[in-house]
Amino acid sequence: MRIVLLGPPAAGKGTQGGRLAGRFGGAHVDTGELLRTQVESGTRLGRIAREHMERGELLPDELVIAMAEERLAEPDCAEEFVLDGFPRTVPQAEALDRHLTDRGAPLHAVVQLRISTDELHRRLAERARTEDRPDDDDAEATRRRIDSYLRDTRRLVDYYLRRGLLVQVDAMGSVEQVTERIAGELAARVREHG
Repeated sequence: MRIVLLGPPAAGKGTQGGRLAGRFGGAHVDTGELLRTQVESGTRLGRIAREHMERGELLPDELVIAMAEERLAEPDCAEEFVLDGFPRTVPQAEALDRHLTDRGAPLHAVVQLRISTDELHRRLAERARTEDRPDDDDAEATRRRIDSYLRDTRRLVDYYLRRGLLVQVDAMGSVEQVTERIAGELAARVREHG
């Protein structure tokens, strides 16, 4: 399956992305990790990204799109993949749609992981303690990240809802429970849409 995972920081995208790729095949493409790898490797795109990051700027859509398309061109993404963290804006979603349509391989579903704000804060604090993630330890910074996600992705959720691709899943509960909910929703989608 070709799947996009949407969700705020600590909703479980990384965990579920790996589990879904293992279950349905293809690569789990974590765009945050992809960005870090490009920057650390000093690739052309990584150098451009670093310049924006050092100036405290958001990465332009064109740069994020180029990184994602480069990764999706790799053999392990030829037929199936789970995208985690991309797209984040409607222009990125439109570019992804064009890219996949050109390949003759459109998305099957976009899974939105839904979770309460209180649970997000709890998970971010836990992640800061257990995974050495200092970016998750600043309560004000995490509040801004969550608010930014909610504000910026509202249009993206509407975009995928209009396209008939959005599947909303309750991300509260154990990892296994959430995986089974997602798998159940995807199976129902396949039965309904073929």
